[in-house]
This record gives sequence, structure tokens and C-alpha cells, in this order.
Amino acid sequence: MNESFGKKFIYNGELQSSDNFDNSFVYEGDSVYEVIRMTRGIPVFFNDHMERLETSLRLQKRESLASSQEIRKDIIRLARTERRKNINLKLVFNYNHDGTRYLIYFVESVYPSDKQYRDGVKGVLVNAERNNPESKVIDHKLRTSIYNQLLKEGAYEALLVNREKEITEGSRSNIFFLRDETLITAPDSMILSGITRKYILEICREQGIKLEFMCMPVSLLPGCDAVFMTGTSPMVLQFSSIGDINYKVPDPFIDRLRMLYAAKAEESLRSFAGGV
Repeated sequence: MNESFGKKFIYNGELQSSDNFDNSFVYEGDSVYEVIRMTRGIPVFFNDHMERLETSLRLQKRESLASSQEIRKDIIRLARTERRKNINLKLVFNYNHDGTRYLIYFVESVYPSDKQYRDGVKGVLVNAERNNPESKVIDHKLRTSIYNQLLKEGAYEALLVNREKEITEGSRSNIFFLRDETLITAPDSMILSGITRKYILEICREQGIKLEFMCMPVSLLPGCDAVFMTGTSPMVLQFSSIGDINYKVPDPFIDRLRMLYAAKAEESLRSFAGGV
């Protein structure tokens, strides 16, 4: 299955037909990447994604293959070819034995339904740890293993459990735990800190919400009032269950966080449109 979802994609700064796209462009060699949500054809939190891309490149000791201004122009060019305006796009810097590739392309995007926001989703625990948690690098083997388990369990997201039996993050999200009016999330150094997570933390500081940075022991899951994930596609999405532990959904506190986050996302769209 071709990973490029739209009619066109960017290859080393050139607009090409997706008929020319090959998944080996991404999955052979090493790839550093970002997935950016497009809303009304505009990238959400563009500057934040560029900052995180730079961080990943520095940690991986890789050269940048395009400047943020070049990426900005290429995203605008690519967006004009796609009729669907609410979709995710993927930016990849690929380093292979035969050279380097800079790619931007649309990916099939599945966003939570109104029902899932209202009723929550199922989570499962998976014993797994990322090799380089602070940089966004494709780990095809881990991704495939988790995807198969999600299908088997009929779950939406996998929560990664380390050797100390603590939950660090989700397979494609960050995780927050609500307990006694305090939000608990893993320390930055132990996870890939997402853009959505960054703004939830900012909202908490602005609103005076108590924060605690620690990896949640699996044994304490039953004592949590609520658990939710943050990410590019789900934004702020609550779990109705994790394994055999059930949670009350919806939680008004989490609904309010989602609303405040959506306002910041709108602000970022105006900033991009204004060229900031």
C-alpha cells in the first residue's frame, strides 16, 4: 500500500505525481520525520514542528535537507493540489546509502469521531521502550508490532510500559493521568514530547492546574480519576478503559482542556496565514 495518500507529493523540492512514490523512500535507511495536522489547508503549529524537527536532527547528528522557509513554501504548494483540507501531512528527511531524500506527502488521516470524544476509547498496555525517545525517528519494527496488537485487542492506542513497570507514553501519543485534581505526565527526558502535550502543559500553567512529572506505575492505574492522550490526530482524547480498568467518560475537566487547546490551534493557523 502506497503511504502517500494524495495525488501529489514533494520530492527534494519538486512536485511529483504520487504514482512515482515508493515506500522505500521512507523505510529504507534512516528517517527523521514530523506529522503535521492540516486544518482548512493550513498546517497547525508549524513553527513548533520545525523546532522539534531541528531537535531530532541535532540528536541524530543529521544535516537538515531543507530550511523551514523552503518547507513552508512546499507545504503551501502541496496543499493547493489537495481538495481535502483537513488531513495530516508527513515531512521526512531520509538518509540512505544511495543519498538523501526530502519528502512531504499527505497520509491517510483518521480522526476521532464525536462519539469517541464523548464515550472515550480503549487502551492496552504494551511492554516496549523507544531507543531514542526524545527524537522523532521511524522505528518500523516497533510500529508494526504495536499495530498488530491494537488490531488483535480492538484498541485505539497502546500505552508503553518500561522495565520498571511504569507507563511512559503512547505508541503515537503522550499520556496524562488525572488524580486528585492533579495532572500527571512523564518527564520530558523520557518521552518524545508532542506539540499537543506542549500546549496542554502551557494551558495548565496559565489556568493554575497542578502538574506532576513522573512515569505512572501500572499498579496505580486503578486510582486515577481519568486518563487521556494527546497527539496530532486525537488532539485531547479520553480513555474509557485501559486493559480491564474502566474510567468515567466524559470528564468535564478534560473537555475544557480540549476547548482551550482548540483555541490555541486556531491562533497558530492565523499566525501561519499571516506569515509569522
